[in-house]
Amino acid sequence: MDKLNNYGEIAKEYANKFIDYLPTLIGAIVLLLVGLWVIKLIVKYLKKLFDKKDYDPTLEKFTVNAASWGLKIMLFVLVITQLGVESASLVAAIGAAGLAIGLALQGSLSNLAGGVLIIVLKPFKVGDWIEAQGVSGSVVEISLFYTKLDTFGNQRVVIPNGELSNDNITNYSFNKTRKENLSFGISYDDDIKKAKEVLTNMVMEQEKILKDPAPQIIVSELGDSSVNFSVRYFAELPDFWDLHWYMIEEGKIRLEEAGMTIPYPQRDVYLYDQTKMRGTERDRRSAE
Repeated sequence: MDKLNNYGEIAKEYANKFIDYLPTLIGAIVLLLVGLWVIKLIVKYLKKLFDKKDYDPTLEKFTVNAASWGLKIMLFVLVITQLGVESASLVAAIGAAGLAIGLALQGSLSNLAGGVLIIVLKPFKVGDWIEAQGVSGSVVEISLFYTKLDTFGNQRVVIPNGELSNDNITNYSFNKTRKENLSFGISYDDDIKKAKEVLTNMVMEQEKILKDPAPQIIVSELGDSSVNFSVRYFAELPDFWDLHWYMIEEGKIRLEEAGMTIPYPQRDVYLYDQTKMRGTERDRRSAE
């Protein structure tokens, strides 16, 4: 009976403490719910604000996520403080936890820092065609930790932002125009002026090739087997690759129709009759 009485007293004591603590707990829950609702409204407002103006999608996503997490952390601190935990102890605990997490996730934090640099400095954006880390492709997504590319073969490549931000990046879509440099070779026996005229006419007939800066058709090299022409011109990015494939095929066709020869690599091979050479050597020695 004594034990039952003791248990009853303990239960009654904790029940009284819970009743006394209940307003604080309810207040913390209400603060949490109201805080989450307010954060939701703020995030929704930020998204509408970004939608009204032409901001970079990556910057928009990063800003909204950063604001959401920052507000949630502040709300968490307020709720814990409302429950009676001292703010100084809470800050110390969060600092210790942050240090431990930082040491454990050094690589991820490096990627995070790289993602922030990419978003702020904007060396490329979604939709650009870039080459980096030995891979070239169209940028599909830029997140805080990784950048995703779709290659020419429609393969998805995921590159850590830490490595990407510390390496050379070639952005083929940064400028609105791009310069082409095609090479055509003819035989040494062909007429250089005629070949140049054929290539010049072919270039001038293409409406999608920009006239300013003016195209150039020059003899770029006297090779081992051919005289090489360099066909250089500028084109708008949407027209560049269609022109590239067309000009290679059309250049070969027109040069052949004009009687030009596109030579194969050549080597001069000399054959010597070793029997006659040995006989000549013996005769020379006998004469001596």
